[in-house]
Amino acid sequence: MNINIGVIGVNHNLAPINIRENVCFTDTQKIEAINYLLDKDIEEIVILSTCNRSEIYIHATDIDDKIKLVKDFYENFFDVKGIKNYLFHKKNDSAIEHLFKVASGLDSIVLGEDQILGQVKDAHSFSMQLGSSKKVFNKLFREAINVSKDIKNTTKISNQPLSISYIGVKFLKSKIGSLENKKALVIGLGKMNKLTVKYLQEENLDTIYISNRSHDKVVELENKFNNIVYITYEDRYKVMNDIDIVISATSSPHTIIKYDKISKIQKEIFMMDIALPRDIDPKIKKLDNIKLYDIDDLKYIHYKNTEKRKELAQVGYNMISKKVTEFIKWLDSSNIDPVIESLNDKYLEIRENTLSYIYKKTTLSNKDKKIIDKMLTSALKRLIREPIINLKKIKDKGKQEEYIKLIEELFEL
Repeated sequence: MNINIGVIGVNHNLAPINIRENVCFTDTQKIEAINYLLDKDIEEIVILSTCNRSEIYIHATDIDDKIKLVKDFYENFFDVKGIKNYLFHKKNDSAIEHLFKVASGLDSIVLGEDQILGQVKDAHSFSMQLGSSKKVFNKLFREAINVSKDIKNTTKISNQPLSISYIGVKFLKSKIGSLENKKALVIGLGKMNKLTVKYLQEENLDTIYISNRSHDKVVELENKFNNIVYITYEDRYKVMNDIDIVISATSSPHTIIKYDKISKIQKEIFMMDIALPRDIDPKIKKLDNIKLYDIDDLKYIHYKNTEKRKELAQVGYNMISKKVTEFIKWLDSSNIDPVIESLNDKYLEIRENTLSYIYKKTTLSNKDKKIIDKMLTSALKRLIREPIINLKKIKDKGKQEEYIKLIEELFEL
């Protein structure tokens, strides 16, 4: 059958970041692009533009020609040298499968991530408002959203943590037993440790000291949480006797927690070094009262969780395969919807004209009118029911199209 659905664009699978960042659509550019492509006889369009992908979904006859048209459009619209080398395209069942994987987070850099689903919803909603998503894409994108929810509910794939920050906090919790009412020192406030602070807050710590070279980065957290205390970088050792946990993640090229600076500390401290190169002197492991862990201690957990996500993703792929088949069946049956609708309109027209003629030529009670109306309606429905049922039974698409044309000619639809 002619599915006539395609997707064209760039994403993290093929295109480097310097290409992706130059083909992001603003809302204004989306409107401009959609209007241009609608004028080129593309029936339905949805543009999905995120930091990792820029994809245009189309529904159109002559799908191969329209895919080429959109590829040319990308090159001209963004004027990015060599962009065609990074453009991908898929069509028909492969395009449908791609969208379902994208919406489910199964085509993301982080397998099974949740953020993309909201972005797919927003992209579809934007096109609906512009009128470029109609019957086929409204159904397609609703199914993509539904299959994503089904996969997440069935597999719980997002429950397998991949963030080193998250794994590190949970690892320390498993070693200590509970982090509630503990005191932690977080050194460095880059991307990883911002997440670390977020996950520590979920564990109800008493105090989280943050030592960073710049106080500016800490201010937002101080305003947001009552238990954040800023410590200057130079004073990081001064709180060692008051804390239970150290988590360090800086970009320093050398160690910033020295053995000789804490060798005299008697308090038990759990240290997590998630920096590379390492922030904490490995010799500290020799101290009986300090438990030091690093990224290698987390690698197995990270690997195990990644493998588990891959295993759960396979379940998702199988679910998607069934949903693609179901959508194609719906699309297949929707091809005869116009002729069914026309037949229904025809029978209603005949019914109205016939009843009007009968009522003019006879004097009937309201009861008799209702009986005649019921009998005529039933007879006319029976007349068109068999052609519709038989039309749906035909599997040969060419033959089905011939019959549709024949019905349209015979009934003057």
